[in-house]
Amino acid sequence: MSQSPPGRPFGKTGIDVPRLGYGAAAAGHPGLSEEEAGALLNGALDAGATLIDTARSYGLSEERIGRHLSHRRAEFVLSTKVGYGVAGRPDWTGPTVEEGIDLALRKLRTDVIDIVHLHSCPIEVLRSGEVVEALARAREAGKIRVAAYSGEGGALEWAVDSGRFGGIQTSINLCDLASEENGTVGQAAERGIGVLAKRPLANAPWARPAPPADDEAAAEYFHRWSRLAYDLGGLDAAEVALRFAAYAPGVAAAIIGTRSLARLRAHLAAVARGPLPRDLHRSLLARWEERGKGLPGMV
Repeated sequence: MSQSPPGRPFGKTGIDVPRLGYGAAAAGHPGLSEEEAGALLNGALDAGATLIDTARSYGLSEERIGRHLSHRRAEFVLSTKVGYGVAGRPDWTGPTVEEGIDLALRKLRTDVIDIVHLHSCPIEVLRSGEVVEALARAREAGKIRVAAYSGEGGALEWAVDSGRFGGIQTSINLCDLASEENGTVGQAAERGIGVLAKRPLANAPWARPAPPADDEAAAEYFHRWSRLAYDLGGLDAAEVALRFAAYAPGVAAAIIGTRSLARLRAHLAAVARGPLPRDLHRSLLARWEERGKGLPGMV
């Protein structure tokens, strides 16, 4: 059985998480060698990113985490996502969830996964109950510690209202405040549901000359960033974005992905500087109210 490292309470789950965790999609990229992946994953833990978040869809990520971090399993909280991509099974069925968890346990080389999300599961599937029950059975069997949901909009609201989930993961950043604005994150926190903020950098639109053609969410964030035209008070955009998301009301941890350990260490140092100055935080929220209010969450 894994043990959680010291950190912030993840709702009422009994798990503690750091302010900033590592999103391990980059570690699963086939262009990364095994040696590079091992150095990246171990370096993330050494730097203090003791929440590792992965998914079935992240290439080689799960198996590389198992290969390179299983000997350090007690040092980190492990999160993954299921519900799809099981050979011979249709997506979003109970057996697909159950087999996905079993496959993840083997790949990750662990006897229990701390947090397992249904990854952007459609609301009609959630309501039917089959996949939710499958996740609950895995928890009762001791295969997972927390049943969670990752997504946006009505499905996320249903997950919070249902009382069936101990954790959620949703987009929270300077270009995407739908889950904060509509009260979903606040309701989750009040009910003891742990909240993970994904995409805290909003795909770094300030670093792009133009919107990308191959990423709908990143392109939308690029246009929103131009529209919002925030005054960052002379601070670095990445630092402002990370501190904004990591200290957003109700958030237990934000998750950042990168292939650069130096960049990850810089991000961790930025978050360690604490919440944004009060006046800057207020001005950012005022600008969102003026130019961003009502924009939908990006899946």
